[in-house]
Amino acid sequence: FGSRACQSQLQLPVTVAMALRYPAAYLLAVACGNENPSAKDIEKILKAADVECDGDLAKKLCSELEGKAAHEVIDASRDKLKNFGGGGAGGAPAAAAAGAGGGDAPAAAAAAPVEEEEEEEGMDFDLFG
Repeated sequence: FGSRACQSQLQLPVTVAMALRYPAAYLLAVACGNENPSAKDIEKILKAADVECDGDLAKKLCSELEGKAAHEVIDASRDKLKNFGGGGAGGAPAAAAAGAGGGDAPAAAAAAPVEEEEEEEGMDFDLFG
């Protein structure tokens, strides 16, 4: 959605294609402890990231979320998102690989336990420093 050519093909106005920055900044403020961020809070976060901010869009978002807890809005909308599907393409290569191995591949895959990677404890890695 970043290029104008893509936006014109999809018939999306620039504000729709680029609007996720506002809820992202709002949720960042909530995650940092500000339960009811203002348009100025959103503008401050976006400017810190060197991103332009449309004050009217920030005000509209804040007015629509005023008096609502962010986690409750997300929980209420989660059921609507279930109808979108998605995520189905991730299993296609594994299914194709299992089918290519012959008749015993599905039985072997079902019998093999799934091992999860353990998290590294005490990692001294600083992404920003």
